[in-house]
Amino acid sequence: MEDEDQVDRGVGHNRAAYGTIEDNARLSAEEMDEKRKENIAYEYLCHLEEAKVWIEACINDHLPMTTEIEEGLRNGVYLAKLGHFMKPELVPLKRIYDRDQERYNVRGLHFRHTDNINHWVNALEHMGLPQIFYPETTDIYDRKNMPRVIYCIHALSLYMFKLGLAPQIEDLYGKIKFTDEEISAMRKELEKYGIQMPAFSKIGGILANEMPVDEAALHAAVIAINDAIDRQVIPDTLGAIQNPAAHLVNIAPDYAAGYQDILHSAKYTKAENARNKSIDPDYEPDVYDELLTQAEIQGNINKVNTSRALEKLDEVLQKQDASLLLQALKNPHLNLRDVQPDNAEFYLVRLMKDRDVKKNNNNGEAVMLDKDEVQTAVSESNKEADTEYQKILAVQAINAAVSSGDAQQLLAALVNPKAQLPPVEEYAANLYMEEFANIKEEKQADLDYEEILGGVRVLSAIAKINLAVETGDPVGTFNTLLDRNAHIQNPDESNQKKYQDALVTAKVAKAEYENELLTHFEIQETVDMVNSQVHEEHERIVAIGLINEAVDRGVPQGTLEALQMATAKLKDIEPKQAVHYQNLLAAEKQKKAQKTDDDSAQLWVDEIQATVNTANRHAEEGNKMSVVVAAVNIAVDDADTQNLLNLLTNPDVALCSVTPECGSIYLVQLQEAKNDKTGAGDTGSGWMMNKAKEGHKFYFNINTMEYAWERPETVVKDHSLLTREEIQKVVTAVTAEHDRELLFKSNEPIIVKLQARIRGYQAREAFNNRMNFMKTQLPAIVQIQAWYRGQRQHKKYRQRLGELKENEDSAIKIQAQVRMYLARQKYKERQKYYKANEPQIVKIQAAWRSNMARHDYMQLMHAENPPISVVRKFVHLLDQSDIDYTEEIDLQKLRQQVVTEIRSNQQLELDLDQMDIKIGLLVKNRITLQDVITHDRKLKNYKENTRGSVNKGLKALSKESRERLEAYQHLFYLLQTNPRYLAKLIFEMPQSRTTKFMESVILTLYNYASNQREEYLLLKLFKTALEEEISSKVDKMSDIVTGNPMVVKMIVGFNRNARGQGSLRELLNPLVKAVLEDKNLAINTNPIEVYKAWVNQMETQSGKASGLPYDATNEQALEHEEVRQRIDQSVQALRKATDLFLKHILGALDKIPYGMRYMAKVMRDALKKKFPDAPEKDVLKIVGNLIYYRYINSAIVAPDAFDIIDVTANKGLTTDQRRNLGSVAKILQFAASNKGFGGDSAHLASMNSYIREAHEKFKKYFKEACDVEEPDVVFNIDQYTDVTMVTKPVIFISIREIVDTHQLLLDHQDALAPDHSDLLHELLEDLGDTPDSDILLGDVDETSNKTQLEKSEITLTLSNKYEVPEGDQTDINNMVIRTKRMVVDVIRCQPGENLTQILNTPATDEQEEEHAALVKKRDKVDKRATDKEANLVRQQSVMSETRLALSTMKTKVKKNLHALVLAGVVSHKDHYQAIVNMIVQDIRNQRRYRQRRKQEMIRIRDTLQSLSTKRAFFEEQIDYYNRYVKTCLDNLRTKGKKTHKRFSFFGKDTDIKQVSIKYSASKLHEKGVVLEIEDLPMNQFKNVLFEIATTEDAGVFDVNAKFMGVQMEKVDLIFQDLLQLQYEGVAVMKMFNRAKVNVNLLIFLLNKKFYGK
Repeated sequence: MEDEDQVDRGVGHNRAAYGTIEDNARLSAEEMDEKRKENIAYEYLCHLEEAKVWIEACINDHLPMTTEIEEGLRNGVYLAKLGHFMKPELVPLKRIYDRDQERYNVRGLHFRHTDNINHWVNALEHMGLPQIFYPETTDIYDRKNMPRVIYCIHALSLYMFKLGLAPQIEDLYGKIKFTDEEISAMRKELEKYGIQMPAFSKIGGILANEMPVDEAALHAAVIAINDAIDRQVIPDTLGAIQNPAAHLVNIAPDYAAGYQDILHSAKYTKAENARNKSIDPDYEPDVYDELLTQAEIQGNINKVNTSRALEKLDEVLQKQDASLLLQALKNPHLNLRDVQPDNAEFYLVRLMKDRDVKKNNNNGEAVMLDKDEVQTAVSESNKEADTEYQKILAVQAINAAVSSGDAQQLLAALVNPKAQLPPVEEYAANLYMEEFANIKEEKQADLDYEEILGGVRVLSAIAKINLAVETGDPVGTFNTLLDRNAHIQNPDESNQKKYQDALVTAKVAKAEYENELLTHFEIQETVDMVNSQVHEEHERIVAIGLINEAVDRGVPQGTLEALQMATAKLKDIEPKQAVHYQNLLAAEKQKKAQKTDDDSAQLWVDEIQATVNTANRHAEEGNKMSVVVAAVNIAVDDADTQNLLNLLTNPDVALCSVTPECGSIYLVQLQEAKNDKTGAGDTGSGWMMNKAKEGHKFYFNINTMEYAWERPETVVKDHSLLTREEIQKVVTAVTAEHDRELLFKSNEPIIVKLQARIRGYQAREAFNNRMNFMKTQLPAIVQIQAWYRGQRQHKKYRQRLGELKENEDSAIKIQAQVRMYLARQKYKERQKYYKANEPQIVKIQAAWRSNMARHDYMQLMHAENPPISVVRKFVHLLDQSDIDYTEEIDLQKLRQQVVTEIRSNQQLELDLDQMDIKIGLLVKNRITLQDVITHDRKLKNYKENTRGSVNKGLKALSKESRERLEAYQHLFYLLQTNPRYLAKLIFEMPQSRTTKFMESVILTLYNYASNQREEYLLLKLFKTALEEEISSKVDKMSDIVTGNPMVVKMIVGFNRNARGQGSLRELLNPLVKAVLEDKNLAINTNPIEVYKAWVNQMETQSGKASGLPYDATNEQALEHEEVRQRIDQSVQALRKATDLFLKHILGALDKIPYGMRYMAKVMRDALKKKFPDAPEKDVLKIVGNLIYYRYINSAIVAPDAFDIIDVTANKGLTTDQRRNLGSVAKILQFAASNKGFGGDSAHLASMNSYIREAHEKFKKYFKEACDVEEPDVVFNIDQYTDVTMVTKPVIFISIREIVDTHQLLLDHQDALAPDHSDLLHELLEDLGDTPDSDILLGDVDETSNKTQLEKSEITLTLSNKYEVPEGDQTDINNMVIRTKRMVVDVIRCQPGENLTQILNTPATDEQEEEHAALVKKRDKVDKRATDKEANLVRQQSVMSETRLALSTMKTKVKKNLHALVLAGVVSHKDHYQAIVNMIVQDIRNQRRYRQRRKQEMIRIRDTLQSLSTKRAFFEEQIDYYNRYVKTCLDNLRTKGKKTHKRFSFFGKDTDIKQVSIKYSASKLHEKGVVLEIEDLPMNQFKNVLFEIATTEDAGVFDVNAKFMGVQMEKVDLIFQDLLQLQYEGVAVMKMFNRAKVNVNLLIFLLNKKFYGK
């Protein structure tokens, strides 16, 4: 077909392109017939083009070419869009299937395309088009009668034109050309239809006839109107159309001229078109070919009305009068929807805007808006008006909230989407309140929208800054400062860390205020402060450089000037010290250069300040020393012995060896020394020089008190003054002489005795000689002796004095040796004494130490405020030793084994159940042996390999896989630690899926509660879910008993089959075994059964008929004494056995798992809250139903099913044993629920009193069961526990479970987290859509079993995407944890009375070395732990600060403690005892944790043993199955030698090729296999072909469905699944989601055709 632009509307080309009447006159009959068919084809092509153009005008979309439009309409998309144009509320665009036709273009038609056709037909019905025009669905979808579809479209166009809802369809006959090939092709297509072409020209008449009026009168009125139109007399035309018989409406007399003109033009055009058609020899004229129909007349009248109404509307728009505009829009001729009087101004603005746009698009020429444009403007204006109104209300609500002072109310008003404000931060509610209140108070009026909008933008940015500060990330904080909405001035990227620290400090200082968040002013002030500090620090650095340069120059005055610079910020600079500053700084700089081996080393500000302080201290010490030396000189001059002695012992002068007994001698000797020195030089200047302790010369004037570090040129030494060195020399000499004298005095008796004897002898000997001599030379002798003695004494004194001075060091050494010898002797004697009494000493020491240790331990464990000296002895217990790490690794491996064994046993048990069914069907000859063998191989695989592994895909070493793995780890961590998501998800799913979800996902996520952390979190989940279920789904308390609450079932199932299985076994095993092993116990309280047993026994023993009826009622049976006696015996035995159970259960409350008891407590509290007026006894009944009936009772009735006792594959419980246990369980159940016997069980009424007594005991028992502490206390776990954990949490989960959980969360994420800012949405957004299992599995071998691999487990190490949990006290709690860790290291390395003393006392080098060794030791232990390939890591955020030097760590501790004091956590008044108490609690908890870890390892090993036993039982069953299958194989092989085998045992064809059968749907319907096919009538079944073919896999068939030879669907049909459906009683199944199939007959067909049965 030529393009649409080739439509020629000229007068001379109104004929068709295939000839004239004259041409036809010369044709034969056959040629005439051919030409007629071509004319029909041409006319139909014109109708197709007319319909195409009209639909395009309606739906504003392009349709295929005219020759292809029939095929294009088959999918119904264009028709559904036309339905949307007709009835948008009935056919919304989103309901149109394959609206973009992407699927159609790729795969062709799909059965759901028929939905689009149905949408269009529904729109026709609601539009009111007469049913006579409707096509069938198959006319369109199967292209069975497309002309009827085009006919319906033409009728629809005329009908909608009559209603004024659509333009009139154009008549293109003779105005458009088609090629001969196109006409020929359409002719063949019409012949294929084999139908009569609809009379398109008679549509108007048919519409008129369908009206419920007098047809003859209507026809006459229409003809009269046409006659009046031809006469062109306006009053006549007006009168004619006003004739009631014409049934025309909306006639406006003022528009009569317009009616005349448009009707005359329409009638002329229709007549011209009729004349064009009359050229066709087969043309059959109709009265309405040249006359306008009633529908066409009404349509043109509506057209004029609409045009005039639009003209008036345009005039109103030019006047820009809103009130007139509203009247114009309400004009009934326009028939506009939803015109609201209150929105007139919006209409005016929008219409003026649209009018100007249309004018600009028309080159500036004024044009009117059409009706559709006006309707669109009205609808959009209504939306704008409603939005603006809602915004005004929202602003009013915000102002009201600000006035009320309620921060939460303000937050709710701000987040209202109708306010059209940017997103707000929920945690910043007080910030919004404070700032908006200030703005409103300053304005003294309500806030307008722009103020609120600007305020929200700024405050949200400020809130994000606060949040970034809390996270502790300087980069993130700086990025938020750069946010232009925050309006923070002058942020400097180089100051990121300083901004972070300063803002944290400011935030901590504001913690006590109601608004804990920093405001814009406070943040800006902090930023300016940091910038100022950085500027000052820069200037200080420059000043320090100048100081170093001045020191290098060596000019004291220059160094002094540099030190005095204000930018250096050095303290206590004294000009007098300039020289000493220079000397010390130069020495310090040289020392640093030598130490660092860097000649260019510079002194830092701390070193310079320390040197300045040292110099000042030297000056102070020198000054004090010189003053004391001067005072000593004065005391010597005054001869004041006491004063002199006091001065000599003054610490400022630092003289040594001063002895108080020598005071007078010191005075004498000093006077002599001073006299000797006075004569040696000048005196009176007052200057003297003393050496400081460090060896520096210190010049001091005693008169002026001046001092100097170098000798001034004008200074003259005063020789009348003794210096410190001279005084020390005198003191040392006098003290030495005194010490020597004391030595002699100590040996005086011996010396005196010896001297006495010698002298006595000499005296006597010489006495006689001398007496004689003296008598002769007495005068001379006396003179000589006197002189000689004097000379000798002087010489001896001088020699002794010199000797002592020369050998002073040796004398000291001799004294030391002597003293050491004496001390050694004393020590050896003491040591000898100790060795002699060593056993007694050891006992005393042991007793003392044990007593002290016991005392310290008691203080640690029980004292309210243990002293730090005690805590210091136990802090080492907080370290993780090799044993701890080894036990953690072993425990983690055991947990993995337990989880793996549980999951493996569950799957194995399920497959064994399936095997039971399959073997049962095999016995009935219902399935092939091959199906059993296939399942048997699966069991063997389970036996050989209990756990697969996935090392690719999600665990692959690629960035994409790593990011996906981390995203899943973050997601499952959030699900594990936040119970509300899973609790909501449980109720979002159908109850039929909850149990499977519970077993496959929830228990996996919590590792079957294999450790305390997982058990704690699982209990939190159960608590949340149980409270939610009771609150929302329980209308009366009895619902829990009579119904089957979902969460209660989950709780009981978990505690009975997983965590609490061992406890249940321990509780009931001895009781159940006692009943089972009692061979004489036979409890039967059923009168009928007792009666029958009695009768059978009598007849068996006697061999004669008893004469008693075999069938009897309860009353008849109880008439016999023997029956009553037997029942009484059973009742006694029952009571005895029940009493045994009751006493044991009531006395073993501790055997009930904590989780079960805590859930009972939660249930009790939730019921009291929901039903506050309910009596306690009723509540306890419900609790008892949970604890006894649901948890314990079933295990008593069926102990083999709950592993209470051990059973083997070939041995089970007898009927009598089960009856005994069931009877006991029934009595206990009645006692728990306070239910007695009556009615048919009246013969057991004697048990009622026992039941009442037992019920009272049970009530007490249930009440005590609820008396447990919260999990936080029991497990010592809180939200910060994960921060300090040594091990990260690990779960073991399969690929299929990951995919299913991901899909569930995506499907229900809006219900789980209504707030789109929730973390769950963020994590799911990180993951994206649910990945295919192939992506998570990676490259899988084609021969591998994908389904089995999907069940393989991987380990996920869960981690929090955020460093610390959310909360108002996050920073404080995090700081407490870090501070505790550092305090532990400080008190471990440094002793003290209290923490304040320790922190204020400088650490020694030894203590620093001890701390460094501690860090190294800790690193070694950590390294050994990580080398063991375990998931054991330290939290680096906590442990990194413990690697600091001890002095630095103490500084940080002080800073943190100050912040904690401000936060009210600790107090400096008690020396921060609170932080010490926290450490003590950690030590206590660490001890408990180690004990619990050992207990848990024992318990897990026991659990593994039980699981292994259970697995052995399953393997025993597998062995039974293997032997059975082997026997079947042997039998089949034996038969195979004689018979022809169809299939081998290994699932492949051996003797035949693949076979297929074909049936039409109608044939299968006759056989009863196919019942119905949705949306396909029965007469179309013959066009559907089903092909069933065998495959390489035994028992698997390919089923192909074809519709009219076109491939439609293909499915795999598994024979085992059919048998399973048959086993479950399912009679009808769906195939291809459309065809309903009889399962039994389909099995029969497959057996007959493929298995020869």
